Amino acid sequence: MQARWSINITPIERGARIVLGLLGVVGGGILLSQADSTGAVIVELLLIVAGLDLIVTGGTGHCPLYKKLGRLPLRKGHPS
Repeated sequence: MQARWSINITPIERGARIVLGLLGVVGGGILLSQADSTGAVIVELLLIVAGLDLIVTGGTGHCPLYKKLGRLPLRKGHPS
C-alpha cells in the first residue's frame, strides 16, 4: 500500500522554497569551491543540503514537519 503525500504548503510558499533552495545550492556550491578549512566545508555542505530540502519540499508541496505539527495551508474563507 502506497501512502500519498498531501499538499500542505501554499503555492506562494512553494515558489519561495524553490527559489531560496536554488540560491542555497548555488551559493553553497560557489562557497564550497573556495573553502579552505574543514569547518567551512561542513557549513557549506549543510547549506547545500538545506537548499535541496527546500527544493524538494517546494516541488512536492509537502513538508513532513508541517504534517507532524498538524499545519494545514490557509484556505480562502477558512480560518487557520
